[in-house]
Amino acid sequence: MKTLEHLFERNVAWAKAHTIRDPDYFSRLSEQQAPKYLWIGCSDSRVPANQIINLPPGEVFVHRNIANVVVHTDLNCLSVVQFAVEVLKVEHIIVCGHYGCGGVKAAMEEKDHGLIDHWLNHIKDVSRFNEDELAGFEGNDKVDRLCELNVMEQVANLCNTHTVRNAWKNGAQFSVHGWIYNINNGILKDLDALVSPPSCEL
Repeated sequence: MKTLEHLFERNVAWAKAHTIRDPDYFSRLSEQQAPKYLWIGCSDSRVPANQIINLPPGEVFVHRNIANVVVHTDLNCLSVVQFAVEVLKVEHIIVCGHYGCGGVKAAMEEKDHGLIDHWLNHIKDVSRFNEDELAGFEGNDKVDRLCELNVMEQVANLCNTHTVRNAWKNGAQFSVHGWIYNINNGILKDLDALVSPPSCEL
């Protein structure tokens, strides 16, 4: 069995480079975690949260899944949100999708993908909710519009979770944002889906 030794070598080089630049980097980083941002994004390997917004480790609390979905049955995501809101006291929650999302593309296909189809049904619902609008798009434009609509739906889902509604009711002041990332040029786009207390309606 191969042990992926090259990744351990890269890790040592990375840690050494940081220590040379800043001898106290890791000791300082280990002392606390106080990020202002929770990032809920896609698992796509081309969409790394910290690099996209050019922030170092310790600045962003991250949850990622296929197609950046927030649903009331996903205890993993809901637990991350609760920890971010109640313990870390984040100031912003960012739901970030990306154009050309493979999960969104798969949800639009009329074929069997196996187990993942259970997850993709959430995106199929978004497509069904917006059927009339999507009828005006074709090809990649249709995929990209559904990627945008999916982000906005997940923002709405997030704002209706028990954790978020209760936190706002009790005076918490964090905001929820809906963004999308363009892999072709590295640029983020704000979808104007900002929700802040006391309102929790898009």
